[in-house]
Amino acid sequence: MASNQQQQKKKELHIVVFPWLAFGHMTPFLELSKSIAAKGHKISFISTPRNIDRLPLPPPDLASSITMVKIPLPRVDGLSSANAEATMDIQQEEMPYLKEAMDGMEIEVTRFLERTSPDWIIFDVAQYWLPPVAARLGISRCFFITTSPWFTAFFSDEFMMSMSSPPKI
Repeated sequence: MASNQQQQKKKELHIVVFPWLAFGHMTPFLELSKSIAAKGHKISFISTPRNIDRLPLPPPDLASSITMVKIPLPRVDGLSSANAEATMDIQQEEMPYLKEAMDGMEIEVTRFLERTSPDWIIFDVAQYWLPPVAARLGISRCFFITTSPWFTAFFSDEFMMSMSSPPKI
């Protein structure tokens, strides 16, 4: 009979991956997704329709294990373009509005989590609202940081939340 540890290793997990709306975050999250999928787990990669359309496709051997989930980015006043779905689409001064728009994804992301009941969610720096939602739904959480430890330690919480100006030194 297989040990409990062996049974755990064989269990296929459903893992939701939800990066910040910047290709410098989405690309490492996609690479992480491919590595996890290669271990036999199912991935649901959440982003906006335009961002997903601009990401490379998963390799053919992993395509059935990685589902790209398109959740529309709500429109907010302050974003100059209706096509603004990533940091590369906006000016620096529009960053707080992109963050506000991402916050507006909470309802649809929550519905997706309720509908799919994943085992884990891997999230990024901007989704402060996600850990309480996942906890309420009984979903394990993992905060994945794509920046160096120096960068993470150097910038204050206030700067990371506003993302509008460098910190005062």
